[in-house]
Amino acid sequence: MRQAVGAGEEGLSRKVVVAAGEADGATAARRRRRLELRRHGRKVASGEDEPARMAADGSESESSADVGRGIWLPACLSHGAVSVIGRRREMEDAVAVERTFLASSSPDACVGGDEGGRGEEDFFAVYDGHGGARVAEACRERMHVVLAEEVARLRCRPGARGWKEALEASFARVDGEVVAGAGADAGDEESRSRTVGSTAVVAVVGRRRIVVANCGDSRAVLSRGGVAVPLSTDHKPDRPDELQRVEAAGGRVINWNGSRVLGVLSTSRSIGDYYLKPYVSAEPEVTAVERTGKDEFLLLASDGLWDVVSNDEACRVARSCLTGRAAAAFPESVSGRSAADAAALLAELAITRGSKDNISVVVVELKRLKSRVGRRAIGGEVQL
Repeated sequence: MRQAVGAGEEGLSRKVVVAAGEADGATAARRRRRLELRRHGRKVASGEDEPARMAADGSESESSADVGRGIWLPACLSHGAVSVIGRRREMEDAVAVERTFLASSSPDACVGGDEGGRGEEDFFAVYDGHGGARVAEACRERMHVVLAEEVARLRCRPGARGWKEALEASFARVDGEVVAGAGADAGDEESRSRTVGSTAVVAVVGRRRIVVANCGDSRAVLSRGGVAVPLSTDHKPDRPDELQRVEAAGGRVINWNGSRVLGVLSTSRSIGDYYLKPYVSAEPEVTAVERTGKDEFLLLASDGLWDVVSNDEACRVARSCLTGRAAAAFPESVSGRSAADAAALLAELAITRGSKDNISVVVVELKRLKSRVGRRAIGGEVQL
């Protein structure tokens, strides 16, 4: 997420092209990859489920009809998250991973937000701050806590409609908290706080469904049977419905260095941004999809990735990593086939493609993909 002011950048550019089966420069590529991830950011999280849950991995024969008959898919097999500063001077992204986040909700509430989910829902989120990191960090600390409270308030298994209500209420509450905090600051600090905000893309992954709430231009994409399925739509000021909403609130979208609300903010929805309300909304768009046996993995990322990598490309690269094809073809530059490896590979791809923003990527493995070692990797040539 970039604002029109105060977005200082460092000069850094490089381009590495790796072709399938090409060994020249592989050792140097591996060194560069490790150096970039150390120099420009840090790995935030990686994890893999205990064997008991991994054993429940859905086979290719499972379908949505199977789910309806009571064959519950595991919420998540493993996850990996990487956050890098990239070409920015400051790190303003934040990532949150909270497994079985409803376990700490009120004991008086029904366990689990999903029908039959037994409270196993996992929470994943990417927050892309602008004007500073304060709001993104507040979202990282508070959003999953507030959401658990809202689910508990509904008392019983909310289902898709209940999740929408709980997520909308959670975004509103967190937005109210950060706005109140901005108003409580004094002097110059108050002025700075009023210009800080963050986009938010949140995914609740359950055994039956995936629910995504998006506010801004971070994005969630599901790989289903090798096809990239977008679960969110970016809130850009020039999106016709968003342009109409901004103008109805009395604001203007100015096409200067891209479409921006009042010529400043390149997204029409965010949490915080006290000085741009009511033109910029904190209300999320919520999408719920039923799980199927074809669901492979879920990608969440800030626009530092999506500015330079398409949905299809991101899913293709992540899939090649998770099947082991990337590691088999490029053993000196790709270390493994875990979700963490896939997230790191996508972050590196964004850097080498020239992304000018912070880059945060979360990969949630939903199904163990069969090894494709020995076949051509990522369609013949991969541009990193």
